[in-house]
Amino acid sequence: MNIEVVQANYTDEKHAKHIPYLLSQYACDPMGGGKALSEHTINHLSAELAKLPHAFSVIVYVDGEPAALANCFQAFSTFACKPLVNIHDVCVLKQYRGLGLSRKLFDKIEVIARDLGCCKITLEVLSNNEVAKSAYTNFGFSCYELDPTAGGAMFWQKSLS
Repeated sequence: MNIEVVQANYTDEKHAKHIPYLLSQYACDPMGGGKALSEHTINHLSAELAKLPHAFSVIVYVDGEPAALANCFQAFSTFACKPLVNIHDVCVLKQYRGLGLSRKLFDKIEVIARDLGCCKITLEVLSNNEVAKSAYTNFGFSCYELDPTAGGAMFWQKSLS
């Protein structure tokens, strides 16, 4: 089995096709919301990501087939006064789970984050996604808190649509 981990080039035809394909597979999973991406998103995602100078994606290929994806965004920690990387999406297709592909994604993301001079890597996880939480803990992630008496950070949103 040949495993290749690449930082995607949003203007590369193959990468531009594989990013929305992988994300769509994740979106259809219960942990991804359980519904397919819109046609608009599938057709425009890579081009829109290419417009964002602080976006990057990592794709894992198994024997030449797209198997895993992470979409990331560089942001800024005001407390550390340094950049950080937020992992926005992580997906490994069902048929490739158990091969250690998420470890390969996170290793590549960490290399990129260190090259960018980042102070940390952040991500969000659903509270009932025990498999992902276990994996993230094994990668060195933990719940974000400034003071244990204040509690852990929660990810909230307000939809504007």
